[in-house]
Amino acid sequence: MVSLSSLLLPIILSAVFVFIVSSIIHMMLPYHRSDRAKLTREDDALEALRRLNIPPGDYMAPHPGSPEGMRKPEFVEKMRTGPVILMTVVPGGSTSMTKSLVLWFIYSIIVSVFAGYIGSRALAPGAHYLSVFRFVGTTAFMAYGLALAQDSIWYHRKWSTTLKSMFDALLYGMFTAGTFGWLWPKM
Repeated sequence: MVSLSSLLLPIILSAVFVFIVSSIIHMMLPYHRSDRAKLTREDDALEALRRLNIPPGDYMAPHPGSPEGMRKPEFVEKMRTGPVILMTVVPGGSTSMTKSLVLWFIYSIIVSVFAGYIGSRALAPGAHYLSVFRFVGTTAFMAYGLALAQDSIWYHRKWSTTLKSMFDALLYGMFTAGTFGWLWPKM
């Protein structure tokens, strides 16, 4: 067994590598640009939503209110005629991504802590690089990627978007695994 404290360097460094890789993916590579489509008549839609003064949150329309409400004829008709909306409203203001980037980095550290923990319970000091890669990489991929499918299953997110994000998760898992394999304690 390896102590988690002996894995501080790979924990931090793998989070840094994931942060860099994700920045490259989202700033330089084009494959996520089609994840979200522009609204038809965006200005009209935004103006209509502004007038409603909807507080930040997650919304569904039509909303049944309860499981029993899903059987009510008026709800069934609203669903049939559409549109059905699943949306997240965030407050307007600054376009700064600082808070999201900080939270993403903290999340990456947390993933690396759990991946390192799983590896540290399963492997001894001096473990072979590929053994470390397999345990840590699988754990990191699971943390970054598997839950993404729920958004496509339940909230109708495009599967293409989910699969692209799961591919990103695979890359993040591989960079995490490679960092731990490289810096795994020798003895």
